[in-house]
Amino acid sequence: MVTGIDVVYLSYDEPLADELYVRLRRVFGRGIKRLHGVSPLRRALKLTAELVDTEHYWLVDGDFEVDLSFDPARVPPQGDDVAMTVLQARNALNGLIYGNGGLKVIRTEAMRQMGDETVDVLAAIGKVEFLQICAGVTRINQTPFHAWKAAYREVAMISRGSEYGMEPHWAEHVIDSWINGGDGIHAAFGTSGAYAGIEFARRVEADSEQWQQINDPAWLRQQFDDCYRSPMNLP
Repeated sequence: MVTGIDVVYLSYDEPLADELYVRLRRVFGRGIKRLHGVSPLRRALKLTAELVDTEHYWLVDGDFEVDLSFDPARVPPQGDDVAMTVLQARNALNGLIYGNGGLKVIRTEAMRQMGDETVDVLAAIGKVEFLQICAGVTRINQTPFHAWKAAYREVAMISRGSEYGMEPHWAEHVIDSWINGGDGIHAAFGTSGAYAGIEFARRVEADSEQWQQINDPAWLRQQFDDCYRSPMNLP
C-alpha cells in the first residue's frame, strides 16, 4: 500500500485549482504541499521533488478532480526499479480513461535526477508502470484555451511517437478520440487543438528543439491566440 508519503499539488493557471485542492485534502488530509505558477513544465516538475521529505511522493496535477471514494492505501507499493507509477484518470472532454492527467507516485531521487532528453517531460524519469486504477477525472476543459492546449500537447506527442511505448492501435484510438472532441464542454476547442497538434508534429522534425516549446505555457497561449485572432476562426 502507498501511505505515509508526501503529496504535492502542481497547479499553474487552472480556474478550478483552488477548489480541486480543497477536494484533494478531503482524500489525502491537510498536509498537502503545493507549487503554483512555475514554468516551463520541466522546471516545475523538478521543483516538486525539492518540496518533499519522503522517498516517494504523490504528484497531482492542478486540473485533477480526485474521486472522493479513492483510497490511496489500496495502491500497491512501488517496485524497487520503478521511478514512477501512473494511475488512470477519466478525461472530462472525451471520456477516455488512461494515464493522461492521472495521479502519480514518484520516486523522489528519480525526479531530482531526471534528464531533459524527452518531449514528454516525465518520460525521462526512468522505468514507468501503469496501473488500471482510475482515481478521478482530469478537468482539462475548464476554459476554451485549456481544452485546446491539452489536446494540442497530447496529440502532438502521440503523433510524434509515444515516449512511453504506447501500442499503435491504442495510440490511433486515443488520437481519434481527441479529434472527435467528445461531449464535454469546449469540445470544439479540443478538436481544434488536436488538429493543430497533428499539424505541429508533421511540420517539426522529431529531433528538433522546437518540440520543447509545447512545455511552455506562454508559447502555447500565443499559438491559441494566433489561431483565434479572427472571430471567423472560432468553433
